[in-house]
Amino acid sequence: MKAAHNGVPSLSVLDGWWVEGYVEGITGWAIGPRRGGTAERSDADDAADLYWTLEEQVLPLYHAGADQWARLMRSTIAFNASFFNTQRMLQQYVVMAYRD
Repeated sequence: MKAAHNGVPSLSVLDGWWVEGYVEGITGWAIGPRRGGTAERSDADDAADLYWTLEEQVLPLYHAGADQWARLMRSTIAFNASFFNTQRMLQQYVVMAYRD
C-alpha cells in the first residue's frame, strides 16, 4: 500500500488489499485468476500470466512515453492512496473493535 502513495502501480495476485484496490490498467494489473476464476492453477500458469502481462500491458505502456505512465501514476495515487491510508485503517479499527 505504501508504494501507491508514491504513484507506483501494482502488479500482483488478487489477495489481501489488492482485491479491493485493483482496477485493471488504472491502479495496476493482476496476476492469476480473476474474480469468478478457478483457484486451481499451477505455478507455470501464474508465471505465464506474469510474463504475458509484463510483455503485453506493462512494458508497452511504460515505453509509450512519460505522459501515459504519469497518468497511470496519478490514477494510482488518486484511487488507492486516497482510500488505503492510516486514517481510514484506524477509523475502521476503532469502529469495529471498540464500538457496539
